[in-house]
Amino acid sequence: MAKGTIKKMQTVNDGVVKYYLPVGEKQVFMNELLGRTIKMTFLDKIYCIGCGRLTKKSYAQGYCYPCLLHSPETSECIIHPEKCRAHEGISRDMQWSREHCLKDHIVYLADTTAVKVGVTRVSQVPVRWMDQGATHAIKIARTPNRFLAGEIEVELKAHFSDKTNWRNMLVNNSSSETNLLEEKKRIREKFPESHREYFIDEDEITHITYPVEDFPKKVTSLSFDKTPEISGLLSGIKGQYLIFADGRVLNIRKHNGYKMDFSIKN
Repeated sequence: MAKGTIKKMQTVNDGVVKYYLPVGEKQVFMNELLGRTIKMTFLDKIYCIGCGRLTKKSYAQGYCYPCLLHSPETSECIIHPEKCRAHEGISRDMQWSREHCLKDHIVYLADTTAVKVGVTRVSQVPVRWMDQGATHAIKIARTPNRFLAGEIEVELKAHFSDKTNWRNMLVNNSSSETNLLEEKKRIREKFPESHREYFIDEDEITHITYPVEDFPKKVTSLSFDKTPEISGLLSGIKGQYLIFADGRVLNIRKHNGYKMDFSIKN
């Protein structure tokens, strides 16, 4: 059906999230494959999604080792926004930082079966939430750069996690209904005075529904490094994970740059 390197699935929030898997030059519409058996065969080649070179091992979800050390896409501030120094003129690539770090950022709360706090560029809303498998999200603050958003996130980490429990997210394991409006109200009372000007009063909640026919009770993670050929009945997609009917799950984003032969078995 398609052959080439894969990258993270592209998403559109259209009632139910629509997923498109890039395989080489082709975009495979994954929603229409639910209930069908797909097969993905790793062709033993990995290409860096930064520079395109062939690499024996992938780092930071798709980069070769030199890019890990020198590319702006793998800078420390990608994981720790509060460590961004682009606003001071310090960056691996200032042109890249002007387009990515020195743009408006959103601090948000997302319900991924537990409330987490996060940071993303305005242009990545709601893509970031769909990539994380969030079912609901609300904006907390809007800042003019990544550093300020990171500072606010650090303050809010005292009250919320900044990590997603991917196993709970994939089995849809939620202990209670989360009221994001109440959580935001609680945050407002404790919001750092030094950053209060960035707080957003708007209380719109984004709702996200995923194309999942059956949530597994237990999940087993797959990797092309251990299993070069992966096939099974596709029963759902959530976050950047393919969910198979037997409870096996495949993180597509983890395999950015892997060359594949993608086919449908029936």
